[in-house]
Amino acid sequence: MEPLSLRMVKSPRLGCLLALLLLLLLALVVTLLIYTPWQQSVKGVGKVTVFHPMSRPQTVEAQIPGRVVSWKVLEGQAVREGQLLLELEDVDSKFLDPAQASLMRDQRQALLRRRQAAESRERALARQLEAMLRSQEASLPMASVRNRQTEDLMLAAQQSLRAAAQAGQTAQLNLERLEDLHRRGLRSTRDLELAQLEAVRTATEVERARAGLDLAEKDRQAAGLDVSKVLADTSAAMAGVEANLNSVRETIASIDSDLRKLEIDLGNLKARNRQQRVLAPSDGRVVRLLKVGRGETVKPGDVLATVVPETRDQAVELFVSQDDAPLVAPGRPVRLVFAGFPALQFSGWPSATVGTFAGQIAVVDALDDGSGRYRLLVRPDESLIASGRDEPWPDGEILRVGSAASGWVMLDTVPLYYEIWRRWNAFPPDFPNDQKSSGKVPAEPKRSAK
Repeated sequence: MEPLSLRMVKSPRLGCLLALLLLLLLALVVTLLIYTPWQQSVKGVGKVTVFHPMSRPQTVEAQIPGRVVSWKVLEGQAVREGQLLLELEDVDSKFLDPAQASLMRDQRQALLRRRQAAESRERALARQLEAMLRSQEASLPMASVRNRQTEDLMLAAQQSLRAAAQAGQTAQLNLERLEDLHRRGLRSTRDLELAQLEAVRTATEVERARAGLDLAEKDRQAAGLDVSKVLADTSAAMAGVEANLNSVRETIASIDSDLRKLEIDLGNLKARNRQQRVLAPSDGRVVRLLKVGRGETVKPGDVLATVVPETRDQAVELFVSQDDAPLVAPGRPVRLVFAGFPALQFSGWPSATVGTFAGQIAVVDALDDGSGRYRLLVRPDESLIASGRDEPWPDGEILRVGSAASGWVMLDTVPLYYEIWRRWNAFPPDFPNDQKSSGKVPAEPKRSAK
């Protein structure tokens, strides 16, 4: 029989069994920590939106200052692109006259008639200038011919003067010989008188030829002046016609400028009149009407209504912190949870989640929103949905734009013990391996335990 002291220090059988169970449990926990995978993720919150900007909710704004006349639609009503939503009445003092467009068209017609008259005068002056040019071309040769004629007459007068001078010289020599013979009694007095008469006659012919030469010289000078006079008169007249022609052309240019300015004003008036009719920017549904009071005035830029376009395009706008922004990139998978749709999410074990939807990052903003958050645009993962491995997103009639959403950007898979150690040391998740290899981000620095 065992001594009492030995029986008192001996371990109870239940304690041994409990210690064995604890050792087995510890071994199981260590094994689970080593071999259980955990997928790291980055969480973001946001809302449902539309990916294409032209399909997002649009505000209809007033383009002109005006007064509300009447709304043509009701809230919640479906509208088509270009459908009339609202009629405004312009309150700008420059556009209050309802007959302004008609008066501007009448003014345009008056300017067109004035331009036609100026064009007719331009054509008449151009024909007049052409006729004067032809007259000048015809008058100058005639004056030149007359000038050449006077030169010929002057040459003839010079020749007549030389002939008369030669005849006078001969008659004077003959007279001297007869006087000498008459003194010696060899010739009669009558012969002397005839010789004297011939000398006087030839002297008279010389004077007459000299006078003819002077007259021919004056005629030549006058003919030369006629050429200059014809050229000066026609040039002066042509210069006057050209001045009138340039004045008419300046008038036409001024009328053209007034016409262009009037056409611009008329086009602006037509565009402004069109802006009094507020139209739907796209097919969709009116969700909110503002400035609904009859006679209420609006100014440019005032929001009049909000229209949600009809579209099947869906996306989620998620925001992540600046610490998590380097870990995300376009193309990474995302698990999404929408407000109003019950879900059970296990971020580390996506296969165990219930009620979540598959997405894929399409855009990562390069600039924060001003508060240190970066926006992600997530679209449905069409490859998973098409293959049947995931459910399609709810229809747009159920999943409305603006609904709250949250999501987890899936990163790489790591052992569970590493994830616990990382969180214990407050380290960020690892950079995804595909981003390291592609060179999109710098290599992860070595970690050191605290």
